[in-house]
Amino acid sequence: MDLGITGKRALITGASKGLGRGCAEALAAAGVDLVLNARGAEALKATASDIAARHGVTVTPVAADITTAEGQETVLQAAGALDILVTNAGGPPPGLWSDWGREDFIRALDANMLTPVALMKASLPGMIDRGWGRVVNITSQSVKSPIAQLGLSNAARAGLTGYVAGTARQVAPHGVTINNLLPGIHATDRADALDGGVAKAQGITLDEARARRAATVPARRYGTAAEFGAMCAFLCSVHAGYIVGQNILLDGGAFNATL
Repeated sequence: MDLGITGKRALITGASKGLGRGCAEALAAAGVDLVLNARGAEALKATASDIAARHGVTVTPVAADITTAEGQETVLQAAGALDILVTNAGGPPPGLWSDWGREDFIRALDANMLTPVALMKASLPGMIDRGWGRVVNITSQSVKSPIAQLGLSNAARAGLTGYVAGTARQVAPHGVTINNLLPGIHATDRADALDGGVAKAQGITLDEARARRAATVPARRYGTAAEFGAMCAFLCSVHAGYIVGQNILLDGGAFNATL
């Protein structure tokens, strides 16, 4: 399927690896020029070079801490006029409700709510003026089904979801869509870290921890960055203009609900 976005320009944060890179790969394959952001300059540069070489699009790496005002200014200046924005950030650490204080919540909100909001506020006016734009926020399945030990993530991402619900309806008349992708467990570094914690707590191997978690998913496996990226690219396509303010699960059927 021709996604109709060849020559568009996209900013993707958290793009050097994992789900962010999966989205970057899929958009590059559709002919989109990319501005990629992550904190680690070396990994980001390697990712950008690889994607540019394989897909023949322009890829600009901008290493910066996107959760800071300075980092946002640096990235947005490099990005210029955007047609597509994909926001992504690693989740805060797991723990118990009694572990977290105010500063822990502020850090979680900065990374997983306030940064995406700031990037949307900066990007949406230009999209509205041009009469076309796509925003995809990578959140979490915990928005639909909270994960007890990820209370910081549950709270911050739910806040972003509420913001998007109203904002998406306000910008839709201008040809701009905002939607959220809610990943379940995918084969990423984040999954390795969470599985490693379970393995250590339960005295089992990492492979055993993975196998036990995969067994709880109806698909009986972890998702891949490539299939996640494909869904992101579709939401950014000309074919997705009637999908507005939705929260789309990619979780292998883990969330058990009729609606």
